[in-house]
Amino acid sequence: MRLCIYTDQCKYHSHSLSMPSLRVSEWRKLPLSLTELCIDTTLRCGQSFRWQKINGEWNCVLHGRLLSLKQDESFLHYKAAWPKNSSNSHKPALSPGEKDDADGQQGDDTEALVRHYFSLKHNLGGLYEQWSESDANFKKRAPRFTGIRILSQDAWETLISFICSSNNHISRISQMVHKLCVHYGPLVGHIGDEAFHDFPTPQALARKKVEAHLRELGFGYRAKYIADTANMVAIQKPEEWLESLTNPENPGWVSTPVPVRDKPITYKQAHEELLSLSGVGPKVADCVCLMGLGWSEAVPVDTHVWQIAQRDYGFGRTKTKTFSKAMYDSVGDHFRQIWGPQAGWAQSVLFTANLKSFSEQAATKSRTTEVTLEVKQELVSEPSPISRKRRTTTIVEQIKIENDEPSDVKAVVRKKRKTRG
Repeated sequence: MRLCIYTDQCKYHSHSLSMPSLRVSEWRKLPLSLTELCIDTTLRCGQSFRWQKINGEWNCVLHGRLLSLKQDESFLHYKAAWPKNSSNSHKPALSPGEKDDADGQQGDDTEALVRHYFSLKHNLGGLYEQWSESDANFKKRAPRFTGIRILSQDAWETLISFICSSNNHISRISQMVHKLCVHYGPLVGHIGDEAFHDFPTPQALARKKVEAHLRELGFGYRAKYIADTANMVAIQKPEEWLESLTNPENPGWVSTPVPVRDKPITYKQAHEELLSLSGVGPKVADCVCLMGLGWSEAVPVDTHVWQIAQRDYGFGRTKTKTFSKAMYDSVGDHFRQIWGPQAGWAQSVLFTANLKSFSEQAATKSRTTEVTLEVKQELVSEPSPISRKRRTTTIVEQIKIENDEPSDVKAVVRKKRKTRG
């Protein structure tokens, strides 16, 4: 029998000796409001493509451990399971008097990983206020989409995931990333019948015949991009080259020191170096900079963001989906000027608001009230030597009032006129 881990009233269970047993933590919690982090939105808005929601809990393998999350109005709850023979290279030294028990319930660094992954060092409420003060459009749309944070992800995973995003949608990107993990990533465990793998290394995707296999799996032209980029990162580029592009002020989650450059790396330099990789254009490079390398000012400009720039910020009215480099840079520079050094975070809020699935979800939250007004008007006709008729006219109005921003309120008025003589 295989190892099988599943969720049953907040407990993992294993019943096999065919795979390494797991160390398992109990549920723990961090005090965190939904306005500071909403995992239901943040994990579904096109940043990461490996999270799966099972029985109300979000699950993903990060850095060799199976992490599970759930959330209520006041707390983010988390627990982790990882093979007992896995490396402890990320685990910090134990505090005085703290014991490292067999289940890994103490002394592990999962809380530090959660804080890092969700970039919890930033006060999101304060950032929303800052962006709302500098941008009326953000102020208008942001209240529907609070708690959206930029994830601090592994740079390599972010790179390959967004190569898969070329001319693609979130559902299909997720399918491709899942296939990469299943076929090339190490298996960590199961929840029910669902297998959870870690993301494959550059070396795993640089092997011979990877491109042909990925084409068989339905990756199309992206297969060559993935294989070529894996080869460049694993073999052609200097060791730890990708990690060396990380923003020094936002270091990644790594076990080895990042190579020191002769001169401090800048966002623009990191962006330009990424463009040397196969299948990486300006948008993919900015996605990697923002979500994998800690450059918060990076603003990925795709068709959604271009639509936002046209509709809300007065950019050219052309419907083209192809951007010149100058056009791409001008959009990013404009948003950086409005939103400041964390423009990429603000962009992610408007990007999410522009996605059909999220905009429809927000619209359904608007409460609708129907008010019926009856106005009786007595009309007296001009005097007549023959007769005097009195008519009463009743006007019935049904007004649909949506609980929304004033500019988005839509009134539906239906009038019925009844006359009796």
